[in-house]
Formats: sequence, structure tokens, C-alpha cells
Amino acid sequence: MPKIGMEPIRRKALINAAIEAIHARGSYDVTMGEIAREAGVSTALAHHYFGSKDQLLLATMRHLLSELGGDIVAALEAAETPRERISGIIRANFGSDQFRPATISAWLTFYVKAQGSGPARRVLSVYARRLRSNLCHALKQITGGESAKRIAEGTAAMIDGLYLRHALLDSEPDREAAIRLTEDYVDAQLTAGANR
Repeated sequence: MPKIGMEPIRRKALINAAIEAIHARGSYDVTMGEIAREAGVSTALAHHYFGSKDQLLLATMRHLLSELGGDIVAALEAAETPRERISGIIRANFGSDQFRPATISAWLTFYVKAQGSGPARRVLSVYARRLRSNLCHALKQITGGESAKRIAEGTAAMIDGLYLRHALLDSEPDREAAIRLTEDYVDAQLTAGANR
């Protein structure tokens, strides 16, 4: 558990360093020493604040999800129609802080880690449920309940799949292309539903 009263600046530096170290190494097998060096603090201080590497990496996952959640809330508050809410959710998921090479690498690593870690799996399942729920809520105002669930699931799969694709490509992620592709999917599904 993080220590109460820890300095927020050092905490954020260690979280950012964890993301960068995972990206540089290309795996979850970074050491607390590598992360501490990247943050410019001692390994002892990193252990003092987080206890263990697993706790630091879990805190990093939570931090990324918290930032994403804030971006989604802002997008939902700015939207005036259900379709704008869907677009806001999509755009937030491909935000410049989230959809950059180091963060994409971190997400891919966290997904792999979640297969064997109960706490990591729980954190990611909260994200997945919220994403589907937010999409479904907006979609139900446009189309029927079963269609809304199906389109929400497909949209979430598109978002996750585009992260996976960009994690495996050796090129700079194209946010706008990812947004357009996901929007095209939603539009095609809504049009197909309207024509049934």
C-alpha cells in the first residue's frame, strides 16, 4: 500500500517512470531499481512509497484509468446528444496522453499481467465494465437494448484491438485514424440497425 502523506510529485514521477521503463524494456520484467533510476529517486524511496514493484505497477494502472476516467467524464459533460456522448468516449480513449507509445506499451503489459494477477484483473475488469456501460447508456437512447449491447461490445473491442495493433507496430500511433475507424464502425452498425 502507498504510504499516507507521500509527496504527490514523487509518486507521479515513479508512476511516469514505471510507464517509461516498461516501454523501454518491452515487458513487465522491469526492476524497482530501473523504475527508481528513471524517476531520479533511490530504490529505497520507491519501496518506501509503494512497498513492491507489483504495488507500484498496480498504482500505475489505477492512475492511467483515473486519468482516462476524468477525460471521459469531461467528454460526457460536453456532449449534447447521445451520439456526441459516444464520440466523446471514443475520443477520450484515444486521447494524446493515453494513445502514445509508452502508455500503449504499458497497457499491453498490464493486460498480459492481468491473466495471472487477481488485483490487475480486477482493475482492468472495472475499466471494461465502465467502458461498456458508458457506451451502452448512450447507444440505448439511439437504438434498441440488444443492439446497444452488441454495438457497445464491438466498439470496446475496436478500441482494445487498436491499442493492441499499435503496441505491435513499429510506428507512431495515429490517434485520428484510430478515432475515424472506430467512429466508422459505430456509424455502420447504427445504419445497419436502422435499415433492419
